[in-house]
Amino acid sequence: MTTMNHKTIGTLNEDDLQKHPVWKFKGGRDQFVEPVAKLPCKTLVGRVVGAKVSLADATTFWALIGNVDPERPEFSMHFLTLYLLNHGAWFHLARYHDFDYSERGPVQLAAFLEKSPNNVFPISYDLRAVYVGESAALQGVVEMEPSERLTREEIIAMAVP
Repeated sequence: MTTMNHKTIGTLNEDDLQKHPVWKFKGGRDQFVEPVAKLPCKTLVGRVVGAKVSLADATTFWALIGNVDPERPEFSMHFLTLYLLNHGAWFHLARYHDFDYSERGPVQLAAFLEKSPNNVFPISYDLRAVYVGESAALQGVVEMEPSERLTREEIIAMAVP
């Protein structure tokens, strides 16, 4: 167990992610997290992973990636959460089915990163170093537009197994 205090996602920085790549949620509205000491993990449920991601133009940024289910890659494809760090501030990318997609979607992320959307997407990630086992969900890309959009009913059915 670490002696580091709980933090909120918004206060995590590059040093935190280099020291502790995996953080588990502690609950609360403010998204309190604490570092996971033992790696590789046996689960990613209720956790976010700090990793460098590569943009389409080959630049890299620190990111927090969550909702990765190694047992269900199709779940990760639609529900993966992505926070990107730029100039000390975080941007949480909304997915196509999120209510605030028009305020936090791909175009807004590109503006936050001071790039055009075509230079940002697809965003590549690789989390294999922090998880025990192999899975297609641990390495992949976040597209600007998903290759498949699920209906609201399908989203709900997938979210509540």
